[in-house]
Amino acid sequence: MHRRPRLSSEEHIVGGTMPMKRNYLLIWLGAVLLLSLAVVVVIVQYYQPRVFAEEPKRYQYKIVEVSKETDHMQAILNEYGHSGWELVAVGMGDLAAPKLIFKK
Repeated sequence: MHRRPRLSSEEHIVGGTMPMKRNYLLIWLGAVLLLSLAVVVVIVQYYQPRVFAEEPKRYQYKIVEVSKETDHMQAILNEYGHSGWELVAVGMGDLAAPKLIFKK
């Protein structure tokens, strides 16, 4: 009777078959990896960073009555614009003296 030589564990791995202990170890490592990945996905999906309430912006308004002359109105617009005021509306109720409404 002829005996086959016994192969080392490395030769088993190279040859395509692995000992049972290693199969269980790979299955266990795979399960741990999948479970860890699932936990990370759940944490990322349901994580909501804290949002701190911002203080509401506060505006200041100014109403300026001007004459309907273009040069005078333009001078007023430039003056308030340089001071940081923004024109938001023009009230034309009285055509002789329109009102410019600014906010800052």
